[in-house]
Amino acid sequence: MDQQAQTNKRNVTFLVIVAALGYFVDIYDLVLFSVVRIKSFTEIGISAEHMRTEGEYVINMQMFGLLLGGLLWGIIGDKFGRIKVLFGSILMYSLANIANGFANDVHTYAIIRFIAGIGLAGELGAGITLVTETMDKEKRGYGTMVVAGIGLLGAAAAATIGKHFTWQTSYFVGGGMGLLLLLLRVGTFESGMFKNAEQDKAVSKGNFFMLFSDRKRFLKYLACICLGLPLWFIVGILVTQSPEIGKALGTKELLNPGTGIMYTYFGIAIGDVVCGVLAQVLRSRKKTVLIFQGLSVITVIIYLTSTGLTESNFILICLFMGFAVGYWATFVTIAAEQFGTNIRSTVTTTAPNFVRGALIPITFVFELFVHRYDIVSAAFIVMGILTVIAMLSVASLKESFNKDLNYLEQ
Repeated sequence: MDQQAQTNKRNVTFLVIVAALGYFVDIYDLVLFSVVRIKSFTEIGISAEHMRTEGEYVINMQMFGLLLGGLLWGIIGDKFGRIKVLFGSILMYSLANIANGFANDVHTYAIIRFIAGIGLAGELGAGITLVTETMDKEKRGYGTMVVAGIGLLGAAAAATIGKHFTWQTSYFVGGGMGLLLLLLRVGTFESGMFKNAEQDKAVSKGNFFMLFSDRKRFLKYLACICLGLPLWFIVGILVTQSPEIGKALGTKELLNPGTGIMYTYFGIAIGDVVCGVLAQVLRSRKKTVLIFQGLSVITVIIYLTSTGLTESNFILICLFMGFAVGYWATFVTIAAEQFGTNIRSTVTTTAPNFVRGALIPITFVFELFVHRYDIVSAAFIVMGILTVIAMLSVASLKESFNKDLNYLEQ
């Protein structure tokens, strides 16, 4: 191997590591509210009967921020470069998390989570776009697998710190980690594909409306979003509202959502690695995602039929539910591979954040079924609807494994 090849290999390795650490901090901050919801709300004076609904209000504000931020950072990534997104987004959500430690009422809390959500929206899309455009097409699945596998352990860190320290300190730690990571990012480099596309002044870059101007392109984009819906429903509702679901199942002890989040993300991290390897072995991302979606249905059925659920059984179920929806990195990789370089960052950044933001209407529908039936029945119904939508979406997309990504959308 010549000197230039060795240098390129080191640069790519460094890029993957920095992207993975960025996603680690991103996930830490993203799930921290779910971990410290009860502790922080108790201290700022939220009553027990309003704990769940005020929690939905705050997390929906965060998700709304993710929706807007996904659009903002995606366009910036295609117009001005992926690196600028990596710097700007982490600076915004790091400062927001430090500010969050000083919140003393639910409305201030919600506004800060909205700002943090905008910042959090840019991290994963920019990182995955850089990795997929930089690595060899035969191996890029391994790169995105490493990013997700390491990154998702940020949830375990959030659960651990949230358990042993005050909720204020937990937010300060998240902000501090993000600011430290900025120093590492000084050595990262821009995507070659983006640089080539940047030279072509005649091609529209970061034009979000391109995704709607062509029916075929729009349906492909919609399918990329819909295939990830079950994952965030499991994390954002089934695990986050585990105290309420556990009560309906007749648990003798209050289930801890922080512990549930930690083990769910342990499972997702393991699942992402297995999913990435399986996709390489099968040479098909579509088949792999369908397998994992089927597993997710089985694990949710086990969870929602576990009457008298104990804490230890809850941990095991969260671990397996997390594993079953551990196709997050593969989902984002599929989105990146479906579109040309001039709108790839826009798609790869907006798609996962629209999935996260979809928690707003999903929560609304879930609440309608909760009031009509009960919380367990509502969970069954919504999970069933989302899984059908997700599987049909996967089936509608073309296989993108080993696809050459060096092209432009016209």
